[in-house]
Amino acid sequence: MMKIVLATRNKGKAREIKEILGDLDLEIVTLDDFPEIPMPIEDGKSFKENALKKARLVARHLNMPAIADDSGIEVDALNKRPGIFSARYAGENATDEENNSKLLHELNGIPFDKRRAAYKCVIALALPSGAEETVEGGCQGFIALEPEGNGGFGYDPLFYVPEYGKTMADLSPEIKNRISHRGRALAKLRKRIIEILKPHTLP
Repeated sequence: MMKIVLATRNKGKAREIKEILGDLDLEIVTLDDFPEIPMPIEDGKSFKENALKKARLVARHLNMPAIADDSGIEVDALNKRPGIFSARYAGENATDEENNSKLLHELNGIPFDKRRAAYKCVIALALPSGAEETVEGGCQGFIALEPEGNGGFGYDPLFYVPEYGKTMADLSPEIKNRISHRGRALAKLRKRIIEILKPHTLP
C-alpha cells in the first residue's frame, strides 16, 4: 500500500480529502502525524503557488509523496476578495466565524442577486523525485444573507448553491464532496494518482 501525506493540519480539509480518496489503495496521513514539520508560509500570489510550495516542502522533508490544497472564495462584488487570503481574511489566526462575519459585513446592503461568488481550489501532488502535478476545481454560487447549516467548515454556511437551494453547510457530505471545488479537483487527481505514484513508490 502506498503512503501519502496531506500537507495540512486543517481537520476539515483532511476529512474531505480522506473521504474522497478513501477507496484508493493508499495509506493517508496528515501533518498532525508529524508535529516537527513546520507549515510553510503561504506567501504565494495564487492558489497554485501556495499549494505547490506546501506540497514540495512536505515531500522533501518526509521523503514521501505529498498532497497540498490551497483554496478560497472569490466574491465578484468585492473584486474577487478574499481570494488567497480567505483563511485569514479577518486576521492571521481568525476563526471561520470571524471570517464569515467580516465577509457579511463587507457585503452589507448588497442584494442577494449581486452576491455572486466562486469557490476555487488547487491541489498539488509532489513526489520526492521532484515530479509534481496540479489540478484545479471550482464551484459557482452566491453569498447568503446570513449563515445557514451546521455542516462543512470555512465559508460553507454562507456559500449558497442555487442548484440545490441550500448552502454548502446544509448539503450532505456525499453531495458536497461531489460538487464542491475540492471534490471536483480531487476527482481529477484520483484519475492520475495511481499512475503518477506507482513508479515512484516502493512496494
